[in-house]
Amino acid sequence: MRNSAILTFCESIREKQVILQVKMKNTATFILTKILGWKIVGEFPHHKKSVVIFAPHTSYIDGFLGKLYMMTTHTNYKFLSKKELFRFPQKYVFRLLGFWPVYEHSKYINDVVTLFNNNDKLHLVICPEGQRAKTDRWKKGFFYMAINAKVPVVVGFIDYKKKELGIKGEIVSVEKFNDIMLQVNDYYKNVTAKYPERFSIDKRFSNNI
Repeated sequence: MRNSAILTFCESIREKQVILQVKMKNTATFILTKILGWKIVGEFPHHKKSVVIFAPHTSYIDGFLGKLYMMTTHTNYKFLSKKELFRFPQKYVFRLLGFWPVYEHSKYINDVVTLFNNNDKLHLVICPEGQRAKTDRWKKGFFYMAINAKVPVVVGFIDYKKKELGIKGEIVSVEKFNDIMLQVNDYYKNVTAKYPERFSIDKRFSNNI
């Protein structure tokens, strides 16, 4: 009898979580499309796990829009953000919102792999530029996360000129960084940032820029 009551309670909790997720998805979609006037483009891939790169990142508003978009996907996700943001007391707010601090050392990649292994479904969102200021040398962290965790790279975007955001595509074969960056550059070459003067694709992998 006791076990039956526990199972019933757990099922009730799961049902409430599903209902809450649906409500959050609908609310986020309404805010993005009806209130803010953005168009959601592309379908989020049906992978259980992935590293999601989001660019361009030239303003704090990008994170807000990216957060709203990920809420519309009805997936389990975490945003990877600068460790400097996780100071007391705001670190509790960031963690509550699904953010996870980024550290620049090799052990961090192992921590990410462990995070993937400990979750049946998980999508980690990261801005590969690594900063809001202009840079033409993107960080390799997303590549090492994907290749070590054996998960695909999903290419997300925010285009302020077209007022579109969503998914450009996915890179399932994650083997060589150079090959991946050639694809990534191609995905982002015509995307307009909020502050275009602060955005550049990685020029190490483009002969046309």
